[in-house]
Formats: sequence, structure tokens, C-alpha cells
Amino acid sequence: MTDIVSETDVQTHLARLGDLREAIAQAVVGQADVVEQLLIGLFAGGHCLLEGVPGLGKTLLVRTLGQALALDFHRVQFTPDLMPSDILGTELLEEDHGTGHRHFRFQQGPVFTNLLLADELNRTPPKTQAALLEAMQERTVSYAGVTHALPSPFFVLATQNPIEQAGTYPLPEAQLDRFLLQIRVAYPDEAEERAILAQTTGAAAAQVPQVMRGEEVLALQALVREVHVGEELLTWITRLVRASRPGEGATEAVRGFVRWGAGPRAGQSLVLAAKARALLRGRLAATREDVQALAAPVMRHRLLLSFAAEAEQVDADAVIAGLLRDVPFPDA
Repeated sequence: MTDIVSETDVQTHLARLGDLREAIAQAVVGQADVVEQLLIGLFAGGHCLLEGVPGLGKTLLVRTLGQALALDFHRVQFTPDLMPSDILGTELLEEDHGTGHRHFRFQQGPVFTNLLLADELNRTPPKTQAALLEAMQERTVSYAGVTHALPSPFFVLATQNPIEQAGTYPLPEAQLDRFLLQIRVAYPDEAEERAILAQTTGAAAAQVPQVMRGEEVLALQALVREVHVGEELLTWITRLVRASRPGEGATEAVRGFVRWGAGPRAGQSLVLAAKARALLRGRLAATREDVQALAAPVMRHRLLLSFAAEAEQVDADAVIAGLLRDVPFPDA
């Protein structure tokens, strides 16, 4: 840590993170790992892709997060007929009735928000996908030669259904790389599912308090950058990412099951995500445990597997688990 942020400020921010978790728990039952990974993505300054079957509360989770953060929230249902202008905005021709003068005015689309839920992103054609992903990367929208800055903070949560592929347009690997994390939303356990039934079928709706403002989110994003990453950990992250690429020095599993490995952005994402996880857990230094916990969400969508992997039912998480096991830590 540097002296940019005082110890008092750090403790204040950590307390606010605890308040945020409690606020989300008012409406979201269970899903502790998913909630933590969403917060990691938010405070690391990245975007998240949520993958899970319908009915697991993905939309509720994002809406709850927006309520607790007191951020502007928009939801877009992606469909095959959705156009880029439906997301980014368009120009409208207006006339001054007093002077008769006509001019164009840019009408902002739903992407001009703090928290955007892109529901079923893989149901819209590549042209519309690309328009959103460009805005995610550049944090701006260019229209008719004019660049419009998006609000800050700006956080995109996209969802896709992993089992229903009819009528979908899978995201290319280069576009998947824009997401900091790919989060898998699993079925709740029995106790959590019973609690969901009890909470969502009564007369009273859950009340989510607003516990954090946009300025505090930006401050926490800045604080994440101050979290310490040791030289050994940085070296290990570099070696993990490089070992995912088939070629000289790759493990047998990578050579057999991976066509293309993760690029440098995966290493950047893993460092930032590890820093954010450390902060969420009250630490000001990232550890090997943080990297191990986040290697799969960071790298699973950045590996292009071979036909042999599909034939043998080997998924990206299995390959990443092998990397964590086979790539030695520098002090080992």
C-alpha cells in the first residue's frame, strides 16, 4: 500500500463492503460465490458474463446490486431483431418552432447507465453484439463523428443460457475476452431453494437499502489498484497464463486439449481480480489463494478447446485445474 489512501479510509471502505453484502442478502438467497465474483468484477473495473439456466435469479441479482449501490440501472432483453441503435442511441431531427431551424440531437440509448444488464446477449446478431462490446471496451459511444462518454462507473453484466442454443449467435473468442469474469450460476442447494420459495411467495417484497453511492464505488476501484501483489505471485500468474498456450513448455493436457490459450489480458484480469478478492476479504495484499479461486472464472472463456477435449468431455475448468496443479509456484 502507498500513502495515497489513509488507514482510516481503508477501514471505512471495508465496512461499507460489509454493508453492501448484507443489503444484497436481503433479496438474494445463497449464491455467495456468485455475489462475491460480481463484486470482484465491479470493483476490479471489469465486466461479467453470467452463464446459467433460466430461473436462477440472475436478473434479480443484478437489479438488487443496482438498488444497493444507488446506481442507474437499465435492462436490455437481447433479441434477433435488436439493432445497435436500440442500445447505443440515435439522432433525432428536431425543429425550433420559433425560428424554424432544424437540427439533429443525439438521443442516448440504454447503454448510458451505470449498471447495464444485457439479458441473453447471445440471442442478438454479431453486429449488435459488437456495438455493445465496443462500448464496454472504450467506455464511449461514437455516433455521426461525435464521441459521447459513458457514465462512470460503468459496469455490464451479460447473461447467456448454456443449454438452449437454437436461434443464438455465440460470442466469438475475441469478444469473450472483453469480459473480466465468466461466472457460472448453479442450482441452489435444498436449504437455499426452500428459503427462496418462502421469501418469494409471500405478500411482503424484500426491501433493499441503498448503502453505497457511485463515488464510493469509484473510490473502491481506485483502492483495488493499491492492493499489493508480490513479485512471486506476479511471476506465477504470468507462468499460468503462458502455460495455457499450446507449444514449447506447455503441459500434456494443454497440448492435447487446447487449440488457443489465454492472451495477456487474462493475466491483467487475474491480477486485478485477485486484488479485488483480497480487498473484499479485508486484506491489502493478494495471495496465492486468491489466484487459485479466480483462475477458472478469469480464464475459462479465454481458452479455445480442441475437438479432442469435446470428445473426451474435458472442459476448460479441468484444464485450468491442471495448470494450477502443474505450474509450480516460484518459491516451491
